[in-house]
Amino acid sequence: MPGAGEPAAGRKASAPRRGAADPVKALMHRHRELCERAVDPLEIAAGLEAHGITDRTAARFRHRDVFSLAEEMYARASRDGETPLPAPPVTPRVRAGWALLTLLPGALCAAAVTAVHLTHGRSRLLAATAGALAVALALRAALRRGPLSKTDADRPGPRPGAASGRTAPWTLWLVTYSLLGNGLLDSALAGGPDALPTGMADGPWPLTAAPVLALALACAPAAWAAHLFTVRTRRRLGASRGLEDFAAAVRPLLLGTFALFLGALAGLLTLCAAVLDEPAALAQALALGSLLFLARLLTTHGFTYAPAVVLTAAALVEAGALATVFASRLPALGFLAAPVETLVTTWGAGSIPVLACGAAALTLLVHATRKLTRASAHAPPEPAP
Repeated sequence: MPGAGEPAAGRKASAPRRGAADPVKALMHRHRELCERAVDPLEIAAGLEAHGITDRTAARFRHRDVFSLAEEMYARASRDGETPLPAPPVTPRVRAGWALLTLLPGALCAAAVTAVHLTHGRSRLLAATAGALAVALALRAALRRGPLSKTDADRPGPRPGAASGRTAPWTLWLVTYSLLGNGLLDSALAGGPDALPTGMADGPWPLTAAPVLALALACAPAAWAAHLFTVRTRRRLGASRGLEDFAAAVRPLLLGTFALFLGALAGLLTLCAAVLDEPAALAQALALGSLLFLARLLTTHGFTYAPAVVLTAAALVEAGALATVFASRLPALGFLAAPVETLVTTWGAGSIPVLACGAAALTLLVHATRKLTRASAHAPPEPAP
């Protein structure tokens, strides 16, 4: 029986709660800002899920699941008459700023590759150094705005309590290995290298520029694919009627976005290989591109720990393969190179990055289908206190 001092309106709003204490009201007080700005029950459910409230927790509030609890919180918040309901969230739009920035890394990388092919000696080294620095700065700018950023106002933003992780050093290693690693590995297995790389594919330490150029050009398709994923998930967030319904709708959307990016990357890689007259190395480039795209997509939604761990593992596998080959030259350690030599003899030097990046990308894909299909991954961040 409700308490004697409880107002009539309060008794009507909290009819399902029996007893002097109203646990749902206490929960609404703890998440007051979430209830005030929510445009539908699913947004409240996403916020509760982000704060660790599960179906088991909802059972303590006499509800079968989180969405049922969110429906009551939304209904009670909309009846209090104190705060007008907010307008539905605006779907993020394409902005000229980030659209142009995503084209910059590819354009500068193409210019750098052209300069390397047209110069010789010290001029070539200077061109390669300046080009690498310019591409790095352009990529940094592209990742700080738009769909691939963590801080853009249109992005959901990091979830509360998300673990941090550094991915830049390992990303740099993986991209550098795709440029120089295969040539170094082949040369090391043959007893070299006897000279520094010349910047050409036919040198003593061959350089493969096509995958790196394709990855730089693919920055634009990656941003558009991430933007498309954001737009569609925002629409699903408003149309779904439950957390499971939302997850079921977003899962094929995530896989379709991933396939769209891979198709764009494959086309760019084929074009770059034809222009530069180099082997396409589709498997290696697609494995690396998949890994980097999934890592960035997870990072933009606040899941930074897994990408950092997986990128680190892939980079260490590649570094370990090179290290075992050089370590095998020491007395009594010749057996160390046997696994790598077997792989290279059977499938070529590209098999090392294919296995390392492919396994890492598959791991992140499975992780993404679990994390990015949660409504809490796409809920707007709560305002800073």
